[in-house]
Parts: sequence; C-alpha cells; structure tokens
Amino acid sequence: MFNNKPNIVIRKFYRHLLSILFLSVTFPLYSQTATKEDYDFDLSLISEVHSGNSYITAGGGLGNIEPLIFEANLIPNFILRQNKDSKLMGVLTPQIILRMYNEESLPVQTPSYMPQITIYYSIGKKLSINNFTLFGKIAHHSNGQQNDFYLDNGEINYKSGNFSTNYFQIGIIKTFFDNTLNAAQFFSTSFEFHPEPLSIEELQGIYSFYRWHWKFAVFKLPYKTKENKKEHAKFSLKGEITWLFGNLYDWSAFTFNRFIGSITFYYHPSFLEEIGLFIQYYHGQDYYNIYFPKNRDIIRIGFMTDQFRF
Repeated sequence: MFNNKPNIVIRKFYRHLLSILFLSVTFPLYSQTATKEDYDFDLSLISEVHSGNSYITAGGGLGNIEPLIFEANLIPNFILRQNKDSKLMGVLTPQIILRMYNEESLPVQTPSYMPQITIYYSIGKKLSINNFTLFGKIAHHSNGQQNDFYLDNGEINYKSGNFSTNYFQIGIIKTFFDNTLNAAQFFSTSFEFHPEPLSIEELQGIYSFYRWHWKFAVFKLPYKTKENKKEHAKFSLKGEITWLFGNLYDWSAFTFNRFIGSITFYYHPSFLEEIGLFIQYYHGQDYYNIYFPKNRDIIRIGFMTDQFRF
C-alpha cells in the first residue's frame, strides 16, 4: 500500500516547507503591531485559520485518487462568546467532508462526520494579534457505516465498513503582524491523542492514535476602508505537516510514511464577494475516514470561502 522508498521530489517539498515555517516564526519577531482600529481582528479569525475553510473542488485533481465529480468540506463554525473583544471563545463545528464519485449514479460514499468542540484563550492583558492563543479540542470522526471493517477476503471494506474514533487535541498558536508585507503570520503546534477505548479495535496497529501537528499561514487581514466598506483578504498561504507516531504497521519511528503534508494558496478576486479560488498540493495518508490506508499525492483546484460562520 505504501512505497517505503523516500521520494526525492517530496523530500525537497518538505525541506522548503520547513524553511518557510522557520521564516514565518523568526522574521515576524522584528515586525510592528497593527492597531485594532485599522484591521478587523478577533479570535474568530484565529479559529478560521486554525480549523480551515469550507471548499469544493473541481473534480478530484491530478494524482492518485479515484475519479471524483467533487470533494466538499463543510465547516460551519458556531461561535460562542460574550462579545467580539472576548479573550475566551468556544467554537462548535459540525464538520462534514464528502466525495461524489464519477461512477454510475454518481454515489457519495461514506462521508466523514467530524463534529468537534474547540476552546480558544488569548494570553495577554488585552486581545491582540501578537498574543499567544491556547486551544483544546474534543472531536469525533466516523463514516456512518455499520458493516464489518474487513471483507471476507481480508481486504478493508471501503464502501460500507465501520470507521469510528474519538480524540483530544491541545496546542498553542502564535500570530504576528508584518507591516512590510501588510499581512498576518500564523504558527501553531499541537498534539492529538486517540484513546484506544474510544476507537474501534480494528484501528489498532494500522491507524495512528498519536499525532503531532504543525501549521503555518500568511494571510491578509480584512479591514474597513474610509467609506466604512469591509475589504476581504485578497490572498493566503497555508502549510501543514503532521507526524504520525505510536504503534503503526512495522514502520520505524522516522520513516517518511509517517509524515503528512499540504500547502494551499488561496486568492480572493475583487469580482467575487464571499468566495475565492484555491490550489493545493497534498501528500500522505488519506484523511477521508476508512480510506486512511491509501497514500495520496494530489494537486487540486476549487472554490473556498472564509465566511461560513455563525
């Protein structure tokens, strides 16, 4: 299922990604702070960058994935807080990912149901983009199926096999503002833990119950013009790396198979109000519930929005 020989091109991608991560953390230490009067900033923006954006792809993209009509990621964030200036905020997210396959009758097979509750707390005397933000998450991931995980021939039952796991995640986020670029910079690291009793037993030894995440982003902040008109962010760049560890197949601790990475560029043209265009490269285990044993290398494009919150 997995190629154990490291791919030179992918290795170069990760080296460049780590370089950008380092620059995104160190360079902003010398930048100045934008005032709250100039930019529309609050913890909901941190939540959006951290949890990701709703999107729909055009097909499945270029790479080793089954032919798709589209993939859709729906992330409606329900914000729980006293007011916009609150340093403490809860977010309820009934996330759903679904794929429509380019097959007869265009089936939508085993959607990912990923409801989650996340708490954010900004450290500092007052809310600021230059603060550290702590977060904790409780989440569930399943595919709504109840048949056996394995088929009679020993293969995984991708179409109707049961997949279910629950996990906790804790981490810290650091954001900066760079006046030179007139853009915000974001860096986070977090640890994800899946307790064995809260996951189906078939996942033991083949699904990582321990995950270490790194994320970075560079993005324009929305702001209000002199005419009091809100201008949306024009672009953003986001990268993610995840290290899978614990008991996983017979892989060594530092095999390249344990790494998942992606980089996404988002552009919001002026002629579109609430959505923009994105292009993404993804490498690693499939994130689509029971499809996790399949290794993906995909380049895809589609539409993305950052306005799907309540």
